[in-house]
Amino acid sequence: MTVIRAILTVILIFGAFRTAEAADVIRINGSGSALDMMTPIVAAYRKANPKVEIRMAKPLGSSGAIKALLAGVLDIVVSSKPLKPEEAHQGAVGREYGKTPLLFVTNMDVKKDNITLQELKDIYKGNTITWPDGKPLRLILRPEGDIDTQIIRGLSSGLDAAVSAATKRRGMVIAVTDPDLVETVAKTSGALGAASLSTMLVTKPRLNPLSFNGTRASTTALAAGSYPLAKEIRFITTSRTSAAAAKFLAFVYSAKGRAIAEKSGVLLDPSVKGAK
Repeated sequence: MTVIRAILTVILIFGAFRTAEAADVIRINGSGSALDMMTPIVAAYRKANPKVEIRMAKPLGSSGAIKALLAGVLDIVVSSKPLKPEEAHQGAVGREYGKTPLLFVTNMDVKKDNITLQELKDIYKGNTITWPDGKPLRLILRPEGDIDTQIIRGLSSGLDAAVSAATKRRGMVIAVTDPDLVETVAKTSGALGAASLSTMLVTKPRLNPLSFNGTRASTTALAAGSYPLAKEIRFITTSRTSAAAAKFLAFVYSAKGRAIAEKSGVLLDPSVKGAK
């Protein structure tokens, strides 16, 4: 399903519920990995506020969800991308929350626990096409404009060039969303891709996590500056944000909400009250 079709689906689903009870309905979407972080937070809020209905459909991605927010069919977006000037001009307002490590993962049949920058360069260039045991290596890409692709490119100029080479090779598998990536790597023998620590901790997919250059992905390593890969998490709203949505966001930023997020692999932004 394309992003446009996904947005139309959200409009049809959420737009159908514009009733007198809409004030008690909170519609959330965004980046797949950020929505994974939201799952335990939403569960805790629902338990304390059973009359409030929170709807999270399949992820549209940050950009697609912001479009839906500006169209008035979402209340809150959880984004992994900074706001574009034109989005802010249209009324989108961003608030920082934190970041979660991005790590390389493989299918469970790959017997490896660490990957180096040089190995990644060789894999993305197409120079390495098998694992050390001879098993065929299947690299799973994300779309060119996806934030995960940008983060990986940012590791080095050499890897940036290698990623460009990978995107031009015919026959490459591209996972459009975070859940697509997880599912594709999990079902493809010898597969390699990248997923967030939040996704790994919350959804517990059957994937093999890799350390990077000998450092295991963790919020502690991220805070210490010894782990370089991270996805930002921010909340996007507009002036039309309902009272119910504002109350939910207050919970997300509360001590209890922050504690749940930290347990789910999020390093809180220093600007968030109470962040360590």
